[in-house]
Amino acid sequence: MRLLTADCIVLSVTDLHDRDRIVSFLTADHGRKRGVAQGARTRHSRFGGQLQSLARTRMTWFEKDGRDLVRIREAALERPARGLDDLEGILLGQYMAEHMEHFAQVDEESEHFLRLLDSTLRAIGGGVHLGLAARYFEAWVLRLTGIFPAPWACPECGSSLDGGAVLPHDGGGVVCRRCAPAGLAVPPEAVQFLRVIGRTRLTDLAASPPAPWLLDRVEEICGRVRRGFLQQELKSYRVMRDTLAGLAPAGPPSGDARREETDE
Repeated sequence: MRLLTADCIVLSVTDLHDRDRIVSFLTADHGRKRGVAQGARTRHSRFGGQLQSLARTRMTWFEKDGRDLVRIREAALERPARGLDDLEGILLGQYMAEHMEHFAQVDEESEHFLRLLDSTLRAIGGGVHLGLAARYFEAWVLRLTGIFPAPWACPECGSSLDGGAVLPHDGGGVVCRRCAPAGLAVPPEAVQFLRVIGRTRLTDLAASPPAPWLLDRVEEICGRVRRGFLQQELKSYRVMRDTLAGLAPAGPPSGDARREETDE
């Protein structure tokens, strides 16, 4: 049995029986972990107030080879999640956490994922718009996974994508219009956004935020790539979209040609 300590971000906390809780958390060196916090639900638990979803936490745990669950010994809250207090923020927090549950691997080095999640949460806490933070985060997750690199040139023919591109129906990656005349149109502005996030911090990008229609298109692009890779949609995404759509006032379609398919 090994005793380990690391800074982490708590992904989820769920009740287990009458006294305990199951905690999923992400570390840089040990990847994603799941553990039992024994007695966490009792009145005078040493974990009282320390296990908060999406909080930066100093975690100490015991782990044993062959066991799926570790045993959490101590948890020290370092920074709670801020800016995720309303309904939209709560749903977005669950969406980001589920990304890590799917893309960050158990017991594998996950420093880049931890840094991305941590920096996104800090930016949200500093007032960055939730929609922009969500698009930045989901695009970066796909990039770190290696399934959606920055669209600098067509991977099929090498031609420039400066004038726009197409995401084929299989959602594998963007190509030029000659190589895939049918699919989801990726306008030049979306190409530029997917490029610029690689060299611009979220807080700097927020100084001149993209137009709402562009964020909508980036969301659609990343969603297709994600679904194509996972062969399913994230449950939290469906809940988030359905819930927020039910709250939004009804209105006529935008009619924006940039949101159309390029099927011929």
